[in-house]
Amino acid sequence: MAAVSLRRVLLAALVVVGAAFGLLKAEAGERTPVPQPVKPAAAEKCVADTQFMRRNHMKMLLHQRDETVHEGIRTKQFSLANCVSCHAVKGADGKPVAYSDPKHFCRTCHSYAAVRVDCFECHASRPEEKAKAANASDSSHDPALSALSAHVAEMKK
Repeated sequence: MAAVSLRRVLLAALVVVGAAFGLLKAEAGERTPVPQPVKPAAAEKCVADTQFMRRNHMKMLLHQRDETVHEGIRTKQFSLANCVSCHAVKGADGKPVAYSDPKHFCRTCHSYAAVRVDCFECHASRPEEKAKAANASDSSHDPALSALSAHVAEMKK
């Protein structure tokens, strides 16, 4: 019985010392700073208020995806392309940075929160990439794309 009480006292002392050490480190300025992503200079306001977007942006993006893919409804308000074009952060060269850059708007918070973002495995992480993708989709140079385009056109008839 005395051994159990001694263990509890030692455990409590260890917790107190650990907490005190953690507070000392925090006061020494070694905490990871909460990210403050760059807000778009040109925009007057976001599509929704900041607190709502912080908590619900992924739900909105998923809802937008479902409406677009499953229902064929395309709106701009919560589209990923709209987010990327409005929240583009420019690098030293004056061009928007890609998701691989730690300054990318999405990455500032997602890296902090240790959240894996897979949006940009398929979607453009910079506004200019959209134009490049549109030009690359010109099927006149690629026989496989031409065949696919013809097939899709035939299926629509």
